[in-house]
Amino acid sequence: MSLFKRRSIQGPTAGELIPPRPVQRAGGVTVTNESALRHSAVWACLRLRANLVSTMPVDVYRRVGEMKVEVPKPPVLINPGGDRVGMMEWLYSTQFDLDRAGNAFGLITARDGLGLPARIELVPLAEVTVRQKDGVVTYRIGQQEYDASEVWHERQYTMAGLAVGLSPIAYAAWSIGEYLSVQQFALDWFGNGAVPSAHLKNTAKTISPDQAEETKRRFKAATSSQDLFVTGNDWEYKMIQADAAGADWIEAKRYGIGDIARFFDCPGDLIDAGSNGMTYANITQRNLQFLVMNLGPAIVRREDALSSLTSRPRFVKLNTDALLRMDPQTRAAMLRTQIESRQIAPSEARELEDRQPFTESQLSEFDRLFGTKNPAPGSGATATTGVPS
Repeated sequence: MSLFKRRSIQGPTAGELIPPRPVQRAGGVTVTNESALRHSAVWACLRLRANLVSTMPVDVYRRVGEMKVEVPKPPVLINPGGDRVGMMEWLYSTQFDLDRAGNAFGLITARDGLGLPARIELVPLAEVTVRQKDGVVTYRIGQQEYDASEVWHERQYTMAGLAVGLSPIAYAAWSIGEYLSVQQFALDWFGNGAVPSAHLKNTAKTISPDQAEETKRRFKAATSSQDLFVTGNDWEYKMIQADAAGADWIEAKRYGIGDIARFFDCPGDLIDAGSNGMTYANITQRNLQFLVMNLGPAIVRREDALSSLTSRPRFVKLNTDALLRMDPQTRAAMLRTQIESRQIAPSEARELEDRQPFTESQLSEFDRLFGTKNPAPGSGATATTGVPS
């Protein structure tokens, strides 16, 4: 079944593209953008990626020669949704939609003096339909039609010729549906008593309800007192193995989580789904691997989209340093190496640590402790006199 609905009829609905909304019935349940969030792995993947992207500082730069110089951010990159919605909330909401549905939509409700969007009010995915005809893309949000110039549309996981991005939830519907079906079955079993603990069957004839009740009463009376229950060859007793069924459910859920982690580009070990078999020397290496292989491409795409909200040659960068935050000892060693190799000055290192430049009194303290001259280690000078040894 196609993930897109294309209508071939002529008229206003010709060429209509509906962003791939996961409505497949899998395992007896209907999977939608909302019901998929009942899968803990789906929620964990979406939350992790949106949390990280939304908390990265947004910086704006312009190139001056070979250097990039930071410039003030326009209001749309501070409060894109007006006074009610700040940049962090806006980034979280859009990243959440991009990762689950491949698309994020908003209405451009104000523009600045250069004609660039000044306010973008996000809209729910379920209310948006995209139409593409003869290369022209229009949008229907609720019951209202909009031109492409009136709508902010970010896409992820694109295909050539399509005006909408692909939806991971739509493609993962079978894996999600299997998990939700198992989950519902378990709730019915253990919560609602939907399945009896055993089955006593007469194999020779059909018995009436009264006979069934009498047999059930006699059987319970005998077994409750650990007495013997005597039958002929016409009764069959079968235990229903809830323990074995429970093990099967747990196994199905475990494999379902691994599938979801792959669909949403999120390593399983980061959502507590078990180890991926790789070891890392420290947490910084693990975060770097996640940034480069999993989150990096999404960040670059977002930077490119957000750069369209600024006037050229300005461009937007999401500061990923927070994700690569090191432990104090590793960070101190890195800064010392950069200072000794003359890559940064001591004042720049202090700025990275949110500290003010040294005052004259502080420098005097260093002189009293280490001598009036403080050569770089390894220069051949003594620490107290500064004279080569």
